[in-house]
Amino acid sequence: MTEQTKEKIKEIKRSFRLMMNGTASRSMREKGLDYHLNWGVSFMDLKQMAEEIGKAYDLAIELWKEDIRECKILATLLMPADKMPVEIAEIWMEQTQSQEMAEMQAFNLYQYVDYAPAMAYKWMASDREVNQICAYNILSRLFMKGQEPNERGIHEFLDQALTAMQSGSVGVSHAAMNAVRRFAELGVMYERVAKSAVSKHGMDWL
Repeated sequence: MTEQTKEKIKEIKRSFRLMMNGTASRSMREKGLDYHLNWGVSFMDLKQMAEEIGKAYDLAIELWKEDIRECKILATLLMPADKMPVEIAEIWMEQTQSQEMAEMQAFNLYQYVDYAPAMAYKWMASDREVNQICAYNILSRLFMKGQEPNERGIHEFLDQALTAMQSGSVGVSHAAMNAVRRFAELGVMYERVAKSAVSKHGMDWL
């Protein structure tokens, strides 16, 4: 790490203290969001900070290494999507322990990388809940942007999503359901396919 990056991280950490929200931090801890440090800084404040700093690969890499909620979220905002290697994405996902961080990675970064669909389909089949949550959030964003899966992708997605909805995990089930809803919004054909798949599993929420 360069001296410049080291100083920038110190400056960033100091700014978290000024934006600290003790009530939010305590609420997150009670909900099981366990970080070494959690200042309870709002996402909007972190997003504004990221806009002021600009995209910065090296800084993002170093920030992610900190076991501090705000550092990790900021890392997902600062990482340039076109420079994010799939190997780093895999490492970050392996080190992810919370639903919040899985969602942040999908929303702030992974929906924009070139390999987003392949990664989402891989993580969708993972036995880790955070991987699955991240995967379905990536696919939701891709469907919202009008990206259509091929025929094989449609079957794989619906099979995995419907299984996920019956997994017993609230976080995974909710993420999968949202993804299916976004899939159905791609067009009439997709809506029919989704409704048919959902009804075969005894569900009628679409």
